[in-house]
Amino acid sequence: MKFKVFSVVLLGLCFLVLGVVSGAIPVKVPGPPAPEEPAVRADAEAVPASVVPTARTMPKVTAPPKAAPTPGPSAGPSDAPLPTDAPEPTAAPSAVPHPTDEPAPTDAPEPTDMPSPSAAPSPTPGPTPEPEPVTAPAAEELWEPDVAAISTTITWKNDPMNNQTAHAVDAFALLDQPPAISLPEKGPQILIIHTHGTEAYTPDGTDRYEAVEPYRTTDKDYNVIRVGQALGDALEEYGLDVLVDTGLYDYPNYVGAYDRCGEAVEGYLAEYPDLAMVIDLHRDAIGDGEITYAPVSDQAGGQAAQMMFVMGSDGVFSYPNWEDNLALAMSLQGLVEEKFPRLMRPTTLCSERYNQQMTTGSLLLEVGAAGNTLEEALAAVDLFAQAVGPALADRIGA
Repeated sequence: MKFKVFSVVLLGLCFLVLGVVSGAIPVKVPGPPAPEEPAVRADAEAVPASVVPTARTMPKVTAPPKAAPTPGPSAGPSDAPLPTDAPEPTAAPSAVPHPTDEPAPTDAPEPTDMPSPSAAPSPTPGPTPEPEPVTAPAAEELWEPDVAAISTTITWKNDPMNNQTAHAVDAFALLDQPPAISLPEKGPQILIIHTHGTEAYTPDGTDRYEAVEPYRTTDKDYNVIRVGQALGDALEEYGLDVLVDTGLYDYPNYVGAYDRCGEAVEGYLAEYPDLAMVIDLHRDAIGDGEITYAPVSDQAGGQAAQMMFVMGSDGVFSYPNWEDNLALAMSLQGLVEEKFPRLMRPTTLCSERYNQQMTTGSLLLEVGAAGNTLEEALAAVDLFAQAVGPALADRIGA
């Protein structure tokens, strides 16, 4: 009985194997799922069933090949894409030529024999741009006063001198005396110098300047040094030999200007011992924080600044020849007053020395004040030279 059952099972297995081998019994082969059959449009031509892929008839699916590594730069061409970490393009060469004939070295990699198909051609350099022209200072950089200048004329009725000392002086008698001075026939005769060379005037629109402080500038075209040069030129028209010092002794330090200027005067006296006159030319300042005055003369159509001598004495320090220098100043004031009335303000006599003790013929001349314009100051020294020039020329060799 057992043998019969075994024989039946064995016979059944044989039929099963034969059926599988012959394809009569389908067997599902494991693998990737079969794709969906393509949809067939109703109006499309029918596709034979034998063409539709099945799990058994699909080709073996293999993994895609790994991408080969991108080759580095080589001497020959390459179709491989450029690496993403390629160096940044180098900047265009400077318009300034290199000092040698060889091009300036760069850090850029050497080019390949053939450019990459995607490389763009190098741009053709344009013309070298012209340099920007140097422009004048902007208007906002030029100084303007924040107070108004009021014109006035300062005259004297009873005394041509403002005596601030205890010395008794007959100012009117000194006005009538001729200049007591002798000028050498050869060599420089007059020195014009400026203890406070940065002193300047009120701009009138045509003479604006860059200020280091209100009414002060280092620009020698707009400060009192310009006025001193104009006075020297005007005096030379009468045959006088004039030196004009253009040094700035009050900048950058205002304190000590008289000491520095005095040292310069000593140098000139050592080189030219026959110098007869030393004129320290300044400009005055009249007013307060709200008003500044412009002393003007009615000469030259009211366009000339008034002038004033400031003379020292031996009130504080020893100054033996102060009276001689004062007499010279008063005689010159008398000459100007005679020719151009009200061009001169009263002489101020002080107890200081202002370096005038260094030599006879030393004068301190104030040309205008802070409220005046540069043009008014220039007009003033021209008139001053017209008045005193002939008289000083007569003293050559006297």
